[in-house]
Amino acid sequence: MHLLVTEPAELCRARAIVDAELDEIELAASRFRRDSEVCALAEAEGARRPVSPVFADLIEAALAAASMTDGDVDPTVGNAVIALGYDAAFADTPVPRIASLAVPIDWTAIEFDGTGVRVPAGVVLDLGATAKAVAADRCAQRVLAGTGSGVLVNLGGDLATAGAPPVGGWRILVQDSDDDPPSEVVIGSGVGLATSSTQRRRWTRGDRSHHHIVDPRTGSSAEPVWRSVTVVGDSCLVANAVSTASIIRGQRALDWVASLGLAARFVDRDRRQRAVGGWPQ
Repeated sequence: MHLLVTEPAELCRARAIVDAELDEIELAASRFRRDSEVCALAEAEGARRPVSPVFADLIEAALAAASMTDGDVDPTVGNAVIALGYDAAFADTPVPRIASLAVPIDWTAIEFDGTGVRVPAGVVLDLGATAKAVAADRCAQRVLAGTGSGVLVNLGGDLATAGAPPVGGWRILVQDSDDDPPSEVVIGSGVGLATSSTQRRRWTRGDRSHHHIVDPRTGSSAEPVWRSVTVVGDSCLVANAVSTASIIRGQRALDWVASLGLAARFVDRDRRQRAVGGWPQ
């Protein structure tokens, strides 16, 4: 995590705000905590469960991302992710496995009314594609509200800004790997930037290599046409949803992102760079 503020005297208070917010989000959405709301929902066997305000926001965001990407970013891929072997936080202990479904399920099967949620028995929600981005957005907004300082929050490549930026804007270096030259982009206030990568969070199971971005239509890791995709949007949630969907869409993503009017940087498997939407301006 990186936390940057334009008012140095407010850093400690900003840190306390961010720590408290991340604790709430982890308790709501982590697949790797037995006491989380998402694990309790997986064990509810199809029963409706009430949700906390934080969990409600995360589910609403996941459904919005699924709708915006035509189902490319689908929170019902939990079973597929577990089946591929991502059943524990790296260097952590496994969480209970839930039986796989015999029938196809997608995000439209989630019943959510703002105060409670029900998923079919056996479904495991995986909010990893959106919750971290929502966390960045929420943290930035809460730091601004609590301190009045301009702020940038970076959660593992999911960035959100709020309040007055420093003179000249927030200068961000985007790098596909340590041995590649970085690309600089300058962003202002109320902006999100997210990078999705097929090179991080990788593991081998049997004789096959997997990564954490799952194509919901196949249940397998998306074909790594792109090593990484970085997108700038009016929120980190939008940027993250589009960058994740771009990994799944492969070459088709170039025209799609351009049609959305978003700036983005694509790095293909041969490390060649493509840019759309005026990146990096």
